Amino acid sequence: MRIYESFSHRETDAPLLRQGSRSGWSKTLTAVTLLACGTGVVLAQHHDSDDAFLPSPVRSVSTVPGNGDVNPYGVAFVGDNFQTGSGPLKHGDILVSNFNNSMNLQGTGTTIVRVPKSGSPTVFFQGKVPLGLSTALGTLQYGFVVVGNAPTVDGTAATAGPGSLLVINNQGKLIQTFTSVEIQGPWDMALVDCGDTAIAFVSNDLTGTVVRLDFKVSSSGLTLQRTKTIASGYVHRGDPVTLFVSPTGLVYDDRRDVLYVASTGDNAVFAVRDAADRHTDGGLGTIVYQDNVHLHGALGLAMAPNGHLLLTNNDGINPDPNQPSEIVEFTKDGRFVKQIPVDPAQGGSFGLAVRTTEDKAILAAVDDNTATLTIWTLNFE
Repeated sequence: MRIYESFSHRETDAPLLRQGSRSGWSKTLTAVTLLACGTGVVLAQHHDSDDAFLPSPVRSVSTVPGNGDVNPYGVAFVGDNFQTGSGPLKHGDILVSNFNNSMNLQGTGTTIVRVPKSGSPTVFFQGKVPLGLSTALGTLQYGFVVVGNAPTVDGTAATAGPGSLLVINNQGKLIQTFTSVEIQGPWDMALVDCGDTAIAFVSNDLTGTVVRLDFKVSSSGLTLQRTKTIASGYVHRGDPVTLFVSPTGLVYDDRRDVLYVASTGDNAVFAVRDAADRHTDGGLGTIVYQDNVHLHGALGLAMAPNGHLLLTNNDGINPDPNQPSEIVEFTKDGRFVKQIPVDPAQGGSFGLAVRTTEDKAILAAVDDNTATLTIWTLNFE
C-alpha cells in the first residue's frame, strides 16, 4: 500500500542516483513545499531519469509479534504530518501488516507491527479473528491507520470472504469498519491524503477489479461519500501458494491523474487514466510495462523519488530461479533500470514503501520467507 504526501515537483533528465555512487542526489533534488490539494496529492519528487534508485540493504528487522503472526504483507510509513497524539507511533516509524497467523494459515493474521527508527519492533494493533490483514496499508494525517482485511476461514481461497477496510486510531484501537459491494477482497491500496478528504484506490482479489472510495476525514474518523469501480478485467483466481493471483500493487501519480496497477496474473503494469475523477470503468487501462525477462508475477508497487516505479515479484508467474524475490526498478515509459533481490530464494518479495525527507530517501520491503523487513537509507549529498 502506498500513502502519498504533498511535495512540489518537476521533471528533469538529470540523474537522481547514479549506480555505484550517490553524488547525483544533491544536484537534482527539488525543493520541498506544501501543495494545495485538488483531486489528490502524492509524493512527487519526480525526475524519470535513466539512473537507478535501488540501493544496497542496510537493516533487517523481524516482523513476527508475540502471537507468532507471519507472512508480512503491507508496508507504510508514519509521515511527519501524522497526528500521533499520546499514542505509540512516532514520525518515521514503519508499519507492517501480517497476513498469516502462527499456524501459517493465509488470511488469518491479525497484527500490525511498528518498526521504529531504532530499537525493537512492537505490536501497534492486534485485532480479533476473523481477520487477514493484507498489503493494503496506509496512514492519514488525522492520526488514522487504514488497513485491508481479506480474511479466510482455513487459509484457503475457497473460504475467503469479501472483507473490509479497517480504520485504526493513533492509539492502536479499531474505530471503524467499512464494507461495500465494491470491496471484494482488498488486496492492496493507494491512499491519497488530502487532509479533510481522502481517496482510497483498492485492488480486489475476488473480482479482479480496482475501486475508488472517496472519504471525508475529520478528527472523529472517516465518512464514505461514494465508491466507483474504475478498472476491471485483470486475471484473478485462487492459488494454493499465494492464496490469490490478482491485481495487487497500486501507485497514484497526481500530476497525470494516473493510477498504476500491477497485475500478477497478467504479469504486467497498467495505467488507468483520469483515476481520481473518472465515472466509468476503464477496463484494464493501458500496458506501460511488460517484461518477461525481469517480471515474474508483478506484485507490490511503489514510486521512487526519481519518478521510477519499483515492483516486487511473487515468482509464481514466469518464474526464474536465477532472479528470485527481485525488486525491479523501471521508468513510467516501460524501460528497465535495475533490480535487487530481497531474498536468495523465490517467493520472498511482496509489500514495499518509500519515504522521502529533505535529506534522505528510505525504502522498506518485506521478506515473506524470513518474516523480516529490510530497510535501505540513502542520504542526499
